[in-house]
Amino acid sequence: MIIRKDIDLNTPLTAAQAEMLEALADRPVTPDEDCPELTPAQIAQFKQIAAVNREDRCKQTVTLRLSPQALRKAKSLGKGYTSVLSRILESALNNPEIVRHNL
Repeated sequence: MIIRKDIDLNTPLTAAQAEMLEALADRPVTPDEDCPELTPAQIAQFKQIAAVNREDRCKQTVTLRLSPQALRKAKSLGKGYTSVLSRILESALNNPEIVRHNL
């Protein structure tokens, strides 16, 4: 049986809430048929998928020469401007018209 209780994290716990949490600390975690415990093979598969996803998301450092005007405009975007430049570049490269126009 699952018991849900909303707790406002901005207010201190009441004595009853603290007691409830302390009682739960001693209860063992037991998987059921809806959410069985993962097998070692499943865990290994999740790790493999996570590694592949991590490689796909890993950004690479490159050197890029920008005009002073382009750099000024980019820096005027504030903190995180390199991430914005990355998204703009990716968006432009995905648009064949923009690529053809700038070749």
